[in-house]
Amino acid sequence: MTTTASRWRRSLGLAIAGVSMLAVSAAAAAEVTVWCWDPNFNGATMKEAAARYTAAHPDVTFNIVDFAKADLEQKLQAQLASGTTEGLPDIVLIEDYGAQKYLQSFPGAFEPLTGKVDYAGFAPYKVELATLNGQTYSLPFDSGVTGFFYRSDYLKDAGYDDAALQDTTWDKFIEIGKDVEAKTGHKLISLDLNDAGLLRIMLQSAGAWYFTPDGQSAIAGNAKFKAALTNFAHVLQSGVYKQVAGWNDYTGAFTSGEVSGTVTGVWMTGTIKAQPDQSGKWGVAPIPKLDGVEGATHASNLGGSSWYVIASSAEKAEATDFLATVWGKDVDFYQKILINQGALGSLLAAREGEAFKASDAFFGGQAVWQNFSDWLAAIPGVNYGIFTNEADAAVIAQIPALKDGGDIDAAIAAIDAQVKQQTQ
Repeated sequence: MTTTASRWRRSLGLAIAGVSMLAVSAAAAAEVTVWCWDPNFNGATMKEAAARYTAAHPDVTFNIVDFAKADLEQKLQAQLASGTTEGLPDIVLIEDYGAQKYLQSFPGAFEPLTGKVDYAGFAPYKVELATLNGQTYSLPFDSGVTGFFYRSDYLKDAGYDDAALQDTTWDKFIEIGKDVEAKTGHKLISLDLNDAGLLRIMLQSAGAWYFTPDGQSAIAGNAKFKAALTNFAHVLQSGVYKQVAGWNDYTGAFTSGEVSGTVTGVWMTGTIKAQPDQSGKWGVAPIPKLDGVEGATHASNLGGSSWYVIASSAEKAEATDFLATVWGKDVDFYQKILINQGALGSLLAAREGEAFKASDAFFGGQAVWQNFSDWLAAIPGVNYGIFTNEADAAVIAQIPALKDGGDIDAAIAAIDAQVKQQTQ
């Protein structure tokens, strides 16, 4: 016969067990915080990835925090420099140009993912950018493979079709720009003279960079750097561009139809396609190459970013599994973000999907993604080192003189001197 005392003890035991189960459940739940910028691109793709992971792991939720890119970089730099881990995210987006600087400046701050991610499945140049001392730290995300986005209706009015834009040089590009403006009234591109991105595109297209692999300046005495800076100066002096200031002014010039196009990374596709009334009026061609330069190609890169796990994260196991599972393997995920956000990931297996093979009515029926995929495979690999921003600043300081026809050798000497001073 069950006594009152035994019933009480049994009820108490069940209550304690219930509390324990709730505690275990609470302990199993995890919230992964992600820092990134551009809610329409990086944020949107991360939300899609998070939704896929949460569907299979309902105890894991995601807090995706959007910043302006410069604000994120400033906050991350200050937080890591302080040595205080409290307040850091679990996953952070880092632009490829800055990857080595973070890895070398803050050893131990990022979780190595070697052995947890199958890096053989990613574009090699992306893996190299996040590798230090035999360890790779990122989950490679988007490529910045470049193209010349152009208003096909404007260029057609000036007598140029897509065939005329294949295998061009930068001097030919300038010639086309002058002709298009004379016949249509539209400048060819918009250009911010406080940005050295176009020079970087030219440099990498020939397999060159500001620095040697061991971090020494590769500016003075470098024939490829001189060729790139000479062609950059030709563009600056040509007048085929509208001078703009800042991101909104830059993108607004071509999305409004004021200018004829832009030379930039594939990630610009979503911004361009956000103007539905312009469907069928755009095309994409390979970028011009540096004429007469050994190893010069029509393929290059601008930007591109990757995801990093903070080593001190309490949720790094969940964060790592999430990146390896969705970003590292899910081909269907990459198909979806390609179609919806124009995000060309660097997972090689995703290049075989139907989305890459499809023609795009917005771009006049071109197989845009297949073209970008082919160009991606041809991008020359370079080591960005840790001082790309400092080298950019040195170049930007010389742009006014170059625009006014200044001496190329004098500009190279000044850039080299400033870089060496800032990187000693």
